[in-house]
Order: sequence, then C-alpha cells, then structure tokens
Amino acid sequence: MGSDLAFDLEAHRGGRALLPENTLPAFAHSLTMGVDTLELDVGVTADGEVIVAHERGLNPDLARRPDGAYIAPPGTPFVKLRLDEVRTYDVGRIRPDSAYARQFPDQHALPGTRIPTLRELFALVRKSGNTKVRFNIETKIDPNHPDETLDPQAFVATLLGVIETEGFSDRVMIQSFDWRTLLLIQQQAPKIPTVYLTIQRGSAPTVALDKATKWTAGFSPADHGGSLPRAIKAAGGAIWSPYFGDVTAALVTGAHALGLRVVVWTVNKREDMARMIEIGVDGIISDRPDLLRQVAGEKGIALPAGTPVAP
Repeated sequence: MGSDLAFDLEAHRGGRALLPENTLPAFAHSLTMGVDTLELDVGVTADGEVIVAHERGLNPDLARRPDGAYIAPPGTPFVKLRLDEVRTYDVGRIRPDSAYARQFPDQHALPGTRIPTLRELFALVRKSGNTKVRFNIETKIDPNHPDETLDPQAFVATLLGVIETEGFSDRVMIQSFDWRTLLLIQQQAPKIPTVYLTIQRGSAPTVALDKATKWTAGFSPADHGGSLPRAIKAAGGAIWSPYFGDVTAALVTGAHALGLRVVVWTVNKREDMARMIEIGVDGIISDRPDLLRQVAGEKGIALPAGTPVAP
C-alpha cells in the first residue's frame, strides 16, 4: 500500500446496487455489513440544509411526487427548494423503464424512502456505535452550471458548519471534481484530507493532461511534466480518486512516490476489483460493497467489522 493506512473499502452512495442510493437504509445496510468508508454526495437546499443526493437537483429517475408519478426532467435544483419541499419526494424506487433500473436490476426497492440530511446520516452512525467508519463526502458543484448550486465559498462554509457542529471533522474526507471546493477546504479545514476526483475519458472528461479545465481551479498537468498526480500534489491533495479505467500500475506507483493515496471509482466487477488490488490501489469505491468485501478478503485484506443498525 501507498502508506501506513489500511485498504479503504468504500460503499458508493451507500451501496446503490443493493438499496436506494444515498439513503439511510443503504447506509444502515453498509454499516451492518462492515465498510471502512461511506461514500456520499451532498447539496444545499434553499434554506441552507445539507442534504445527501448525487444530482444537483431532483433526479427524474428517482423522485416521485406524492401522487406516485415520477417528476419530469429536468429536476428542480435543490438550491431552489426548501428542505420541507425536498422531503415530499419519494426516492425509494428507480423508475422501472430507465437505463438506471437496468443497471441495478437487483436493487431492493424501498418505496417511501426520503432524501436524508447529512445530520441524519451522522445520527445513524452514532446510533450504530461505529466509531471508526469514515465519510467520503462529494460536493456536487459544477463550474458549468453555477446557477444550480451555491457558489464554492458558500457551499464549503455550509458543509464545514455541519461537519464541525456534529463533531465529525476527524472522520471525513471531502472529494470533488470541482477542485475550487478542495482548495477552500485546504485553507479553512487543513486537517480534513482532500480527494481529487478525475475522469479522462468518455463524453465529459473533467481533466486534460495538456491544459487546465474549468474543473481544475487553474491547475494544469502541463505545468507538472504532463502528470495528473503531480498536478494534484501541487494543488495540495491527499488522495487522487480517478475513474478506474484511467488507472495503470505505473500511475499508482508514481502517485505513491509523491505521497498520494489512490482510491478508484466505481468498481463493480470481481475481476476489476482483483486487478485494482493487484496494482496497489489504496482503496476502491463500489456499488457492491458485499462483493468487494469478498474479493478483498480473498486477497488477504483485513475486513472492517459490521455494526448492525436499523435506519
């Protein structure tokens, strides 16, 4: 491993292949099973509440009105909804005819499940008695859609306020594709590790090796020998979190030489999990924490203890 810290087994959105994403039942299931880290996403409502949700607004593949009908796209941004309005939507069942539903055919639907607040997640973890599990909290902020969230300063101030008030500062990491967020965390809460999310391929890459992008807060790998890990190190990152398809053994070794940990996302197939562990990644984020526990155990990795809890 790249440091003295143990392997980090992370449940993506609470383990969304198993239960509805980013909900208290999903997080309770992962706590009961045993994971090192709960991975989650946050937004801020119009009345300043930090909520756990992956999109910047209501997801038409998840959110149903009280009459049972799924909302029409695009979903209203959370920054334009109060918490009491957000609470009226049911996110416990994926829209049956959607591509998302086909992606997770075995997810156990729980109709009636609501979008939780970050405070409620912290309360669930306190209730479980688990004093070790960590939180990898992604700020859902997009430099291309500034009107759909708070600005980075206000977003970070609100998030840090909740984390500090709740007493979880020593158990969180903050991750983002929008590195502006991470630079602010480094200034305002230097003890909180920052996790630099990247994707280099597909229709919407957030980083390029030859230039800065809107996502990278002015940092360009071109200024650091064309190396993404070196750019992240220069920015002040503790952890590099790349899409697993972008990762090679050489990149992992190079990142480790810089003192960065490498935690890859989102790995759901047994053979991919095994290969990532073999090339030395420090952690894996997965929608299937149950399968990841199995593969990690087979590789001789010590598994985190479960702490049974009901949502």
